[in-house]
Amino acid sequence: MTYLSTGELAKRLEVSVRTLRYYDQIGLVQPTERGNGGKRLYTEDDIFTLEKILILKDLSLSLEDSKQIIQEQSMASILSAHRSSLTEQVETLDESIRHTTSLIHVLELEGEIKWQDLLTLVVDHKKEKNWAFYFTDEEQQLLEMQLPSLESQDISTKKWMNLIKRIELCIKNGASPKSEEAQIIMDDMNILSDETFNGDQELMDKFWEVRKSGEASAELRLYPIRQEIIDFIEQALSV
Repeated sequence: MTYLSTGELAKRLEVSVRTLRYYDQIGLVQPTERGNGGKRLYTEDDIFTLEKILILKDLSLSLEDSKQIIQEQSMASILSAHRSSLTEQVETLDESIRHTTSLIHVLELEGEIKWQDLLTLVVDHKKEKNWAFYFTDEEQQLLEMQLPSLESQDISTKKWMNLIKRIELCIKNGASPKSEEAQIIMDDMNILSDETFNGDQELMDKFWEVRKSGEASAELRLYPIRQEIIDFIEQALSV
């Protein structure tokens, strides 16, 4: 029978000698034979067991669960529980990605992170939003599908962000809401609103009333629009 030493096995399977020694200590993969001076000697069966452990490790299974599976103890239940755990991890990562995207968008819009605003946008994300107080079920469904979100990286969100930044530039440069530049921005806003609300003018008006209210926007966890921007839009639309 052919045996491999710890060093030879480590090289063959590209694992560290330290890992092999640890697996031996915890009874996960133990060498069949011991040579002179306690030298570990692994058989092909030992190697096969180690290969299975490495496969399970790639699935992010714990060593304890891997050990139970190798020993064929409740394999189906362990794998099922592991899948549930991985699903939870994916959901957590997805949520972290959404929140990080929100931070990136806030930085693009504001040039800085306003932590107080983020309490509404991120920290309180688990609080229920009372959309039913402002919109019908049908309106809520449309808004859920169409409304841009700071957590999203879609083109609609980018369009709305650029619109806000263009208005901010107008304000910064002292452009009047009645100026040609401002009116072109309003035309673009009307086009984008038609796209977002499927041409439903009543819903557009209802949503704008919500957005003009800092309290309502906060309650629905919508990005807070500065009053200066709201006033500029209102004046530009009145022309």
